[in-house]
Amino acid sequence: MSIFNISILSLLLAISCSSGDSDSNSAPTNLNVVISVVGSNDNNPNGDGSGAIQIMASATNAIRYAFRFGTGDQIDSESGNIEHTFLQDGTNNHNITVWAYSESGAFVNESYSVDVYRSDEAFAKLVFSDEFENEGRPDDQKWHHQVIPPNNGSWHNDELQHYTDREENSYVNNGTLKIKAIKEQYSYNGSTKEYTSARLNAKFAFTYGRIEVRAKLTNTAGTWPAIWTLGANSNETGNYFGDQYGNVGWPLCGEIDIMEQTGWDKNSTISHFHWGDLNTEVYSDEGGEIAVENADSEFHVYSMEWDSKSIKTYVDDNLVYEFQNGTNKPFNHEHYLLLNIAIGGNLGGDVPANFTEDIFEIDYVRIYQ
Repeated sequence: MSIFNISILSLLLAISCSSGDSDSNSAPTNLNVVISVVGSNDNNPNGDGSGAIQIMASATNAIRYAFRFGTGDQIDSESGNIEHTFLQDGTNNHNITVWAYSESGAFVNESYSVDVYRSDEAFAKLVFSDEFENEGRPDDQKWHHQVIPPNNGSWHNDELQHYTDREENSYVNNGTLKIKAIKEQYSYNGSTKEYTSARLNAKFAFTYGRIEVRAKLTNTAGTWPAIWTLGANSNETGNYFGDQYGNVGWPLCGEIDIMEQTGWDKNSTISHFHWGDLNTEVYSDEGGEIAVENADSEFHVYSMEWDSKSIKTYVDDNLVYEFQNGTNKPFNHEHYLLLNIAIGGNLGGDVPANFTEDIFEIDYVRIYQ
């Protein structure tokens, strides 16, 4: 997403400014407007085709704000934050007027123009994929093995495994990726665990789109496979997206669990959302579950559709959960995909004594915008 600070950059033209009170001292001053065109980057300067923009306005002595898009009605906002989606197809120039009001009703307003691209061809462009047609190790141009746990000790949620980058725990053959959890003593950085597994992070960060993962899940109690995302600003990225990332902790980075399967219920899957409010930093979570027959013996497609308004998760195109997105939630910036099996812990539960190994098998990963 590209952000244009109107008070600093001259990308958007201020057209008018007026006051509703003869006493200029009672009107708001220092009106500052930041307009973000959703999905804008060097390749798509006018956005990702969603037609969506986000606006943040602030002014000294203002208690409320109002916005007009084109010739539409004035829309009030106490916070000064608002989202809007333009519905006209193609790349079009749109006029936006912003008002800031003081307690007395005095106001200032400014008008801007912005070019925004809109297309009804949702999720038509394949932007990242792995069909797993090689043999051996996963493609290291597309995947990062995350092996260093928090504090160099243990992973979150009381999990029992060490993640490794060994081919024993993750490999490609016969057209699929296998992530294998194994019962074996394994030491890492002075810590010995009874199980090993793999955690693969996609080396691709994006905002909005559709993720599809066709997979077979594990069938052994105690195993916890997952398909999920974290904000690319998470301090768990390993910094491979660049120095501008990796500085935000969980849950402020946001987590989307497209699919989780507990260790005690292999006939259903969970979709869940975890986040910290960007204004208050208060933690929240919500989600749902769906029955999935033969999840370990048949491939199913686990998918997510994500835009500025909502995030929907599916199994075989059956809706699992619809989450309402918003500007106070960390789901309007870049995220990246993770695939892993955890052992034990909060959702893995008890591991049977006779457990030896199990496999999470992935046929393909595709991301569309």
